[in-house]
Amino acid sequence: MNEVTCVWQIPALLGEGPLWVAGENALYWVDILQRQVHRLEPASGHQRSWTFAEPITSLVLRQAGGFVGTTPDGFVTVDFESQTVAPIVLPEAHLPHNRFNDGKVDGYGRYWSGTMHKHEHEASGTLYRLDPDLSLHTMDTGYIITNGPAFSVDGTTMYHNDSVKGFVYAFDLQKDGTVGGKRPFTKLTYAENGAPDGMTVDSENCLWLAHYGGARLTRFAPSGEILQVVPLPVPNVTSCTFGGPQLDTLYITTAAQNMSLAELEKYPLSGSLFVYQTGVKGLPAAQFAG
Repeated sequence: MNEVTCVWQIPALLGEGPLWVAGENALYWVDILQRQVHRLEPASGHQRSWTFAEPITSLVLRQAGGFVGTTPDGFVTVDFESQTVAPIVLPEAHLPHNRFNDGKVDGYGRYWSGTMHKHEHEASGTLYRLDPDLSLHTMDTGYIITNGPAFSVDGTTMYHNDSVKGFVYAFDLQKDGTVGGKRPFTKLTYAENGAPDGMTVDSENCLWLAHYGGARLTRFAPSGEILQVVPLPVPNVTSCTFGGPQLDTLYITTAAQNMSLAELEKYPLSGSLFVYQTGVKGLPAAQFAG
């Protein structure tokens, strides 16, 4: 049986948003609370980190070259050479108690990202869709902490969750970007399972879900049936994505935030980056078409 392996021991406070960049054979991931982006070249073991003036909360590739991402206020271009960002659209700059969180691109090159309440108790979060023409659309509301999203292999289902409420939702996704049929896909009880966090879909159309506070990943069939549970040696598992030349390695981010000294001594790898050989392949990261 394969085991989870630590490939970069680092005390990231809130490791998130892993992104495999095939053209570089490298994994990028963010530490939101320390305003950092990390990069790992698995073949050489080379590690590099950048610190920005404000947090990068999610990061995606752009078809035209370079990167776009989200900061607490909205969507931005990201320049690693100058370690700066430039605004595309900032829909929540007027909401100081909210910030953007996770984000992904769908098969049509649209960038989906949601917001959350910083103090994690008001349902002030919104799911947005940024189209290639840079128009912004409000897609859903009423979230405390948005997380995900992820998309089925054929692009007709979108998964998205509210970590505090414990729900992973499934939506019917149309070619024009509209969504409907919102329904619970699964529900986690925090005391038993932690909270649903980041997720990804593999080439067999199964959903891999990170359990924040639950010390594991779960692989779900499209029906919602649990197919596999992968334990991790840290409690706060935040997200995952497939990478490697064959897209057969699952990269897993974790967090060390809000942990006591005793907890950090018990779980010294908290915040580190892990890998797991799943036996299945993932899908290439879609790129923003704007």
